[in-house]
Amino acid sequence: MEHILGKLNPAQREAVINTEGPCMVIAGAGSGKTRVLTYRIAYLIEKMGVDPFNILSLTFTNKAAREMKHRIGVVIGNSESQNIWMGTFHSVFSRILRSEATKIGYPSNFTIYDTEDAKKLITNIVKEKNLDKDIYKAKTIQGRISGLKNNLITPKMYDRFPELREQDEASKTPLFREIYETYCERCFRSGAMDFDDLLLKTNELLATYPEVLAKYQDRFRYIMVDEYQDTNHSQYIIVKALASRFENLCVVGDDAQSIYAFRGANIRNILNFQKDYPDAKMFKLEQNYRSTKNIVLAANSLIAKNKHQLEKDVWTENNSGDRILVHKSLNESEEAKYIADKILDHSRNEGLGYEKFAILYRTNAQTRALEEAMRKRGMPYRIYGGLSFYQRKEVKDLLAYLRLAINPNDEEALRRTINYPARGIGTSTQDKVVYLANEKKVSLWEILANINQFSNTFNKGIVAKLANFVLKIQNYGEMVKAGRTAEEVAEEVAKNSGLLPELAQDKTPEGISRYDNVQELLASIKDFVENEVAKEEGDPGLENFLSEIALITDADTQAENNEAAVSLMTIHQAKGLEFPYVFIAGMEENLFPNIMTLTSRTDLEEERRLFYVAITRAEKKLYLTYCHTRYRWGKLLDNEPSRFIDEIDDKYLDFEIPEFSPMTSPRLFGAPTPANNSYRQATKSKDMTTNQTSEKQATGGAYAPNRKNLRPLTKSEPAGTGHVISLSVDDRVIHDKFGRGVVTNVEGVENNTKITIRFEKAGEKTLLMKFAKLRKLG
Repeated sequence: MEHILGKLNPAQREAVINTEGPCMVIAGAGSGKTRVLTYRIAYLIEKMGVDPFNILSLTFTNKAAREMKHRIGVVIGNSESQNIWMGTFHSVFSRILRSEATKIGYPSNFTIYDTEDAKKLITNIVKEKNLDKDIYKAKTIQGRISGLKNNLITPKMYDRFPELREQDEASKTPLFREIYETYCERCFRSGAMDFDDLLLKTNELLATYPEVLAKYQDRFRYIMVDEYQDTNHSQYIIVKALASRFENLCVVGDDAQSIYAFRGANIRNILNFQKDYPDAKMFKLEQNYRSTKNIVLAANSLIAKNKHQLEKDVWTENNSGDRILVHKSLNESEEAKYIADKILDHSRNEGLGYEKFAILYRTNAQTRALEEAMRKRGMPYRIYGGLSFYQRKEVKDLLAYLRLAINPNDEEALRRTINYPARGIGTSTQDKVVYLANEKKVSLWEILANINQFSNTFNKGIVAKLANFVLKIQNYGEMVKAGRTAEEVAEEVAKNSGLLPELAQDKTPEGISRYDNVQELLASIKDFVENEVAKEEGDPGLENFLSEIALITDADTQAENNEAAVSLMTIHQAKGLEFPYVFIAGMEENLFPNIMTLTSRTDLEEERRLFYVAITRAEKKLYLTYCHTRYRWGKLLDNEPSRFIDEIDDKYLDFEIPEFSPMTSPRLFGAPTPANNSYRQATKSKDMTTNQTSEKQATGGAYAPNRKNLRPLTKSEPAGTGHVISLSVDDRVIHDKFGRGVVTNVEGVENNTKITIRFEKAGEKTLLMKFAKLRKLG
């Protein structure tokens, strides 16, 4: 192990070798915490002789768990690393629940409902109760249920808190509790748990069955939790219970990067760790290996403004680098053009691929102008946080059939498949089935499986159709019971259900894309089976496959960006990522910090931590951009620069503040011209909140920095247009970045012509012809 320990700095080494008792590792941004966690586990196994089966390592993404397991395997061998209990909270505790499910009344093959499944079930319940769907919005109700579950408040517990009912009455949803209770009952009847149930039911299991708690306390003698600042109350209670016997608990995190309060994360879990464990050791990883000195010190000067934090002093031996450049634009279109041109400049002048650049923003609404600027310049880009592959309708349709093969009581899967492809089982018939199931308090499947008993409710033709559907699902279930692989079952279901033939009939580009997506799902199932067969004790069955994909998180669907494309994402989605060049757009008061989230100092500190996370994504160069005017909520609004810019020490900033001439007056964009249209310079105050009035008078509403840090503006060269070729649908072309493809659509004329191409490897792209640099193939 000494050759491995030699790769660590002193603070990292101490965090690795101090294995006994509780400890907290405060890991600043870019400080190598993954290496510490990896080597700590390897040290426990190799040096301390701990059985891998006795180690529990909890992460926040499956991707992080896979990477860590791979790194550990390199050190101690893959055979032993596979025996560590490592994964997300949800994946680890779903594994425990499947072993112990019968104790709490669930089948071991319970279905896991994702957010969309949960919202659909809530929508159905609201409809059945004849409530106003515009008041009882599924998304809002689902979010409230999630928040209550994460705080261990069940429908019965709800009644102990009068303030909860008062809140619901104030929000004009007095029947929320009734919906919540019905939702839980329906999930139970369906043999289904939602994501929050995986934690809630684990808590119930450990609290109700002391022997089960003792069993897992004895098994998990060493527990490690990554991103501890992002744990919620439910996760906190589980970890505390499991660690209470041996107290060999190591938590790793950074309070300065706690940004998920809206998901229930409780920063007090990390701030109060030493109160929970008075004897806990603390190790601080303060050396940043990612960013330049200017970026690190600028981030430090910002986060120092937060009152509630653990003291640390992040530093780096990297070079000083450039100052952070603050640029003001007239409006969001000009801001987007500035960012796109800067990326083009860096890419050309420094020979950089587009994957080296990221544009971060506070809200998804900011993407429109940014995308438009990218498209006009023919620049490839990728937006994170779009529709996940597993959320596409055609993919969910096939998965629903597969879910029924495992658990026919699954209500949401049954509703999705009962009349798709169409088999003459209409809405009125489905409503009758739902009514009977609710009346008898059984699952929809139990009604269908005994449909002959209800011949007085349904006519013979409908009974026959329902019976055929039941037989189809039962046949799929028999394949599973017979031990057929996930691949064999899926191939049969895709054809026999009528899904593939249905999709194959649609020859439109969208239809072809849907067909391809189902084929891609079948290919992924084939890969899964091959990987499981190659394992010593692998399980290529359908139930194992469905368990794996049900636990995929948003972060897991964001595969490595290997293509040369600019990354566009919200700051929340950027957590854990890093890029050489980062642009943070929309640095305006009320946008960032966001006025929709600011109700207290606690909220403000979370917004400041979010900005800290954004800054620390940058390795080499960071830009902050803001606009004089921006369209929001259907109005053109004048903006103040974000207070957060003022909170960064001047010495780490340079400014580009153009003087807008009358020809570029906001009047041209529908806003009145300020009294003083030339934006003069004023001294940057140390407290913008107390000096904004004088600054507005001096600058016509614009914030102006110290002149000493001003840089002369340089014109960016526009993207070259080159020779524009003539193309038609079905022409074959080649592109420098995307390779070979076929033209599927051409629209517009002359310089505004847009062309859509289906590339062999890069998929479908829409490019502006004059920037596309295409070559026509014979």
